Amino acid sequence: MDYGTLRGFFALLILALFIIIVVWSYSKKRKSSFDEVANSIFDEDSAANKDKDRHLNKDSKQETNNNV
Repeated sequence: MDYGTLRGFFALLILALFIIIVVWSYSKKRKSSFDEVANSIFDEDSAANKDKDRHLNKDSKQETNNNV
């Protein structure tokens, strides 16, 4: 097996992986999951927003540095 044949097999492997990913991402089984994730940014009661608000409140207490 020479280098050209090995490169050909590698190219076919990459092409097959690309086709598998495209088929997986456009499958009807995944549509509801993707739609849910896409619309999750509009949920006001999501856990991510609560964590973000908690983090912002924690950062709003600014410490002073008297060593300057």
